[in-house]
Amino acid sequence: MFAQRFNPKALAKHLHSLVEKKVWLKVLIALFLGILTGALLKEFQNSFSTLIFNSLVNWIGLPGKLFLALIQMIVIPLVFVSVVRGISSGQSIEQLKKLGLRVGIYFIFTTVIAITIGFSISALIKPGQDASLAREATSSAPTAIETNTTAGLPLDTLPTKIVELLPQNPLVAMTEGQMLQIVLFAMIVGFALLSIPAQQSEPLMTLFASIQDVCMIVVKWAMYLAPLAVFGLIAETTARSGIETLAGMMGYVSTVILGLVGVLLFYLLLLRFVAKQNPFHFLSKIRQVQLLAFSTSSSAAVMPLTMETAEKDLNVDPNVSRFIIPLGTTINMDGTALYQGVATVFLANIFGIELNLSSMLLVVVTSIGASIGSPGTPGVGIVILAGILTNIGIPATGIALILGVDRILDMCRTVINVTGDLTAAVVMNYWMKLKPRPLNAR
Repeated sequence: MFAQRFNPKALAKHLHSLVEKKVWLKVLIALFLGILTGALLKEFQNSFSTLIFNSLVNWIGLPGKLFLALIQMIVIPLVFVSVVRGISSGQSIEQLKKLGLRVGIYFIFTTVIAITIGFSISALIKPGQDASLAREATSSAPTAIETNTTAGLPLDTLPTKIVELLPQNPLVAMTEGQMLQIVLFAMIVGFALLSIPAQQSEPLMTLFASIQDVCMIVVKWAMYLAPLAVFGLIAETTARSGIETLAGMMGYVSTVILGLVGVLLFYLLLLRFVAKQNPFHFLSKIRQVQLLAFSTSSSAAVMPLTMETAEKDLNVDPNVSRFIIPLGTTINMDGTALYQGVATVFLANIFGIELNLSSMLLVVVTSIGASIGSPGTPGVGIVILAGILTNIGIPATGIALILGVDRILDMCRTVINVTGDLTAAVVMNYWMKLKPRPLNAR
């Protein structure tokens, strides 16, 4: 009953219209115009007083800050109601238990593979070993850096940490943005709704449907700001850092992008040899979702279009897609995990810190734990990275070196995050044998 009422087509209709209006092309144009504008402002910075220059740059960056604020404001209620409705529209609790166990193992596996790819490519390219860039960075770094390669979670506190995963006060978890606690609470509510008669759960499901519609209206408003937001954020960053900083980071940028391509190839291998699907047909069907994800840097914002694409174009059963896609938007961030691995190696090279095996394992564990429950909103990767760097003894101040190019990389890794969610949906759909027909037998 609820599976029929929960129709992603209605939620994704305006997202389709944005793709048809070539928002992604406008974003690319805005990206280059932002770099050009920022470079010009930096060039003529001495022609302005410090007050006027800072005011001008702040006003240019205003659309970007508004975009981020709108997305961050609405992501918590959107993810909560999507997870609840996705679970409660399932066929049975037994089916969801079976699916949930497989999805959990799959997400951890792909995250480990993504970080491993990042470490491997970083070992080959060795970003950050440029002597001039290293001297400039280490000159402002602390003279004595004590690595914390043995940092971890003591076993005696592990039971307490597990208990703390469940929110004692869900409203507090929402106000503090504790996404993992919110997702767990939403899953419990979804299972509870699935366990009671439909007549009793229908009023609450109707309320959640209305909340989701309201959330998507706010997302729609935010999408209209996407080109201006990218222009403002890139122009502000370039004006403050200079285009030389962006050019000097090309080794790091190319390493991240090459790693993301490696993760994409890994997904295509999974589709071909595990799910028995045609990878090229898969890419052609998800093109619109990828373009919109690139435009917005938010997997949560494009979640309705992702679900519709999974069901309509990839033949994924709705009971699978409406469980996996909202869950994957929150806890399946392979692109972000790879980025964190590469950024860690890059900054370790900059500061002359050697990463041993225990340090790398700590990065893997921390990246998985930090990525789970992080909101699929722009800029969240840089926040997670700060915690990872602290754990292995790299000064968090090194993040300032990569902020200038983070916006571009954020757009790229969001594409991989969304692609990973759709890949997971197709693979799980095949394993559950709900609709085992191939996409296209070419």
